[in-house]
Formats: sequence, structure tokens, C-alpha cells
Amino acid sequence: MRPFGRAVSRFWFAPQSVATVAIVRIAFGVVTVAWTLSLAPDLRTFFSRSGLVSVQPSHPFWIGVLSPAAPDWLVFAAWAALLVSAVWLTVGYHARLASVLVFVGILSFERRNPFIFNAGDLLIRNLAIFLMFMPTGLALSLDARRRRRRATGPPGETLPLRAPWALRLVQIQLTIVYAATVWAKLRGTTWKDGTAVSYALRLDEYARFRAASFITTSAPIAHLLTYGALAIEISIALLVWNRRARPWVLAAGAVMHIAIAINIMIGFFTMAMLVAYLSFVPPDTAERVAARWKRIGDVSAQRS
Repeated sequence: MRPFGRAVSRFWFAPQSVATVAIVRIAFGVVTVAWTLSLAPDLRTFFSRSGLVSVQPSHPFWIGVLSPAAPDWLVFAAWAALLVSAVWLTVGYHARLASVLVFVGILSFERRNPFIFNAGDLLIRNLAIFLMFMPTGLALSLDARRRRRRATGPPGETLPLRAPWALRLVQIQLTIVYAATVWAKLRGTTWKDGTAVSYALRLDEYARFRAASFITTSAPIAHLLTYGALAIEISIALLVWNRRARPWVLAAGAVMHIAIAINIMIGFFTMAMLVAYLSFVPPDTAERVAARWKRIGDVSAQRS
């Protein structure tokens, strides 16, 4: 059992570059800023006392700043605080505090009116939980720049190393999402008979662009798209942990999700999934990207 124990310990706690965490933080921050801005036009309609849901639904374990006793002004204050925190998280300014505030803000709005959110919104909330426990401010951040300015020794060329256990939680979450999705689909009938995608493409109220009729009415094309989606999801659930297969299955998943987002209005689900994909970026690749961004930032700072 000792080799197994050492492998488990390496998986969770062997230090690795924080570059991957930095990339995930920036991408998640951008998505959260967009998610927060999307709430702005309907704040009064969906979250105020005069809106469709006058008070937060009662549940013994639901907490948040927008509790049933919260006045309307607090809704707008919470939204502004969430937007500022999301921007702070994106640029890495007081990143640890910003990640906590982002989670509290997202949770508060989703608890205040749970009837308007979908799986993509819940995935954003889950990612916010994991971000709170990551070393988010150690690279590609204003926090890291401030630390470099305060340092008395020569500037370091390598990024800090930290245990990746919180990043592993994002990776495991992604695997569970696909495994659970395939299990749920195979318990129905339309995915097993190959017609599910054809039905989805004919939902006019969710259609971003109406698919051509030869696609939605062709049985061979419907079977190809339906079983192809299942094959991609099964492949990611099983093969994403294989280093050689990982780029291929994630690339196939990215194409699938982008195609879904182009054709069907599913909110922020695609963007949230792609953020989770970034957790699998190898540390050495992430370091090269981080070094390139750092050089660009340094040049911009010198010019200014």
C-alpha cells in the first residue's frame, strides 16, 4: 500500500507551479464579471421585494446577504460589491479576499431567487468555492507585482510552488459532471434511440440560430450528433486523466460546448465548463503563458 499512498500524496500535495491557478483565476474572473453584468437589467424584477419573488424562499440551510429581511437597497449594494470583487479577482488585487466576496455574492443571488438559474450558474458557484482555497494571488496578479516591488533581493524568475489540492477538486468536479450527465442521459429514451439532439435543435424558445431543416429532420445526422455527444462525454469522463488522451478529449469537448452555445441559449454553462477545462493545463505550459503575459505587462508598464 505504500506506493499507492505515495501516489495519492503526490496527486494531492506534490508542489507545482501556481501558473495554472493564475490562468483559471483570470478566466473565472472574466466569466464572473460577465455573469454579474447580466443580472443588472433585472435586479429589481427578480430580486427586489416588489419583484416576481418578494422574499427569499425559506430553507433551513440557505444563507446569504439577501435574506428575507433584506431591504431593496441591499440588492443593489450586493450587486455592486460582487462586480467590484469580480474585477479584483480578475486582476488579482487582494485576490484571497476577492474570491471570498465573489463566492458570497454569487451564493446570495442564487439563494435569493433560485428559480431563474440553471446548471451553468450552479457550476460557477462551485468554481467560486474552489477558488477560495487556491493560491490565486501568487502569479499574474497585482498582488504578485506588489510583492515583487517590496522584495529586497533579486527578482525571482520562477513562479512559486504550491500543493494543487484545490485545483484537483475542479478537475474531479469536471469528471463527475460528465459521468453523471452520461448516466442521466442513458436512463432516458431519446439519447438511447439517437434523437435527443434533433429535439434540442427544434426548441425555438431556446434557439440562438435555427438549425437547417435537413439537420433536424435527418435520422442519420440526428444519430451522429446524439451518439457523438455521448461518446465525447464518456471519453472525457474516462480519458481526461490520461496524459496523452487529455488534449484530444478536451479539444473535442470544447468544440461540442461551443457548438451548443452557438445554437442554443444555455446561459453561462459553456463558459463555466471551459474555465474548468483550464484546470488541466499542464504547469509547464501555463508557466510559458504566464511568462509571456508577464513580459507584455512589463513592457506596457515601462512605456507608461
